[in-house]
Amino acid sequence: MKLQPFFDEVPRIVVQDPLARLLGCAEDGLLAYGFADAVRLTGHACPTVAAAYWLTYLALEHLYADTLPQRGQIKVEFRDDARSGSSGVVATVVQMLTGAAGGSGFKGLAGRFARAGLIRYKPDLLSTLRFTRLDTQEAVDASVDMAHVPADPRLQPLLERCVGGRANAQEEADFAQLWLQRVRALLLDCARDPAVFQLKPVKRIAALAA
Repeated sequence: MKLQPFFDEVPRIVVQDPLARLLGCAEDGLLAYGFADAVRLTGHACPTVAAAYWLTYLALEHLYADTLPQRGQIKVEFRDDARSGSSGVVATVVQMLTGAAGGSGFKGLAGRFARAGLIRYKPDLLSTLRFTRLDTQEAVDASVDMAHVPADPRLQPLLERCVGGRANAQEEADFAQLWLQRVRALLLDCARDPAVFQLKPVKRIAALAA
């Protein structure tokens, strides 16, 4: 399977998963994920998948500035329900990277390592996502503003021709190139642009919300 070369230019996320360490899946529980893993998981690369990957990267970088992120020890709240728009795709990527899961997730071993219920719907959020460390209750809100990374004006007409089955081979190739240019811009050119990827630390809360 040959993926786009620029996928490897995107920084990888290294996390430590206590369950993986216990079960011997990975030495010291260390797991590394790249953007290519998100592409394989979802089956495609798009601005939504790119934003989900990079917002999670930045949130974990903020919450675990001096230590490895602890996979399975992070709660992620969503402003939008999983059935709304692309929230389900975002949740899929977030779950892979953080271990957080919805109600159908892993229930744990003898009361430990549970991941079920760590992805939650919180409609009163001002931002798209909120990441919270379970050990310290430190939290950060995260959003992306795609308006600062506009699509090439040729993209929409080509998309309509492609999905309508009217595009020729050259038009399909042009569409794919323009599509991936925007994904690349998000992940590499705008990765540290605070107008695009917006993080806001949340005042520490006293206890895990019910």
